[in-house]
Amino acid sequence: MSVTTPPEVLPAAGEPCWCGSGRKYKRCHKPLEGRVVPGVVSPMRSVPEAIVKPSYADTGKVARWDEPKIKSPDVVERLRYACDMAADILRLAGEFVKPGMTTDDIDVFVHEETVRRGAYPSPLNYHGYPKSVCTSLNEVICHGIPDSTVVRDGDIINLDVTCYVKGVHGDTNATFLVGDVDDESKLLVRVAEECMWKGIEAVAPGQPLSDIGKAIENHAKAHRMGVIRAFIGHGIGEQFHTDIQVLHYYDARNSMVMRPGMTFTIEPMISLGTWQHKMWDDDWTAVTADGKRTAQFEHTVLVTETGVEVLTANGAVSPSAPWKR
Repeated sequence: MSVTTPPEVLPAAGEPCWCGSGRKYKRCHKPLEGRVVPGVVSPMRSVPEAIVKPSYADTGKVARWDEPKIKSPDVVERLRYACDMAADILRLAGEFVKPGMTTDDIDVFVHEETVRRGAYPSPLNYHGYPKSVCTSLNEVICHGIPDSTVVRDGDIINLDVTCYVKGVHGDTNATFLVGDVDDESKLLVRVAEECMWKGIEAVAPGQPLSDIGKAIENHAKAHRMGVIRAFIGHGIGEQFHTDIQVLHYYDARNSMVMRPGMTFTIEPMISLGTWQHKMWDDDWTAVTADGKRTAQFEHTVLVTETGVEVLTANGAVSPSAPWKR
């Protein structure tokens, strides 16, 4: 899964590394065995001129404005449309994944499915992100950039799909099993999805956002799993990210009160080990500090007068879905 393909027979620890770096194998590629490493990133794909694009599409520069936290009925209806589209593309992308393809193959699929529907893939050139979907394998927490990395039998992969259409963004993601996956990873994926739903069940008008993090963290801890802290849920609407911040762990300071008409994402990242992370040199890819696997699920939700509406649930992967691909 690196730029240079390793040989079938690897060198001894004290011998020169197979990659030609001149370093000993034990200090070069041996520590990376079994880890995801950067591959080759293909050129950024284009979007047809006829498709309405967000302001950052050409420049990569994201303009911020004070978007209302309470969405108008018109914005909510447009969000339902965008979220339905994102959910459908995510479902199809999950069915598309199979051992032997590259993560770039997945990006091509999601890009083409999005533009075919007349929408813009929101991640593309957002703060310069070079692809149309995030593909996060195994220990990659989030924001994995599609490249020449090959998806292997036994991997788990998170696909994060967002569509910009009708002037709003619809955002959702899920983690899929690839081929014959070990039992521990299957449990991780199940618990991560359950954590998301626990967080969604905690959404209620008049309650603080911290209730969401408390519900998620309690469920993860019950299974002796970690909750990644560095990446959080966010407000969403006409902007990809607004100033609503949804922590996935309990912090009383996350005290903004939920009100009907608010829209935001709930997207916990659950790990088999530590909650701490490391960043790759690309400034996008986040991996667990201990190299253990992590899984994530995400829905965009609307706070209602009586509770919550899951905007990305229609057609999205559900708790009862068969995870084995």
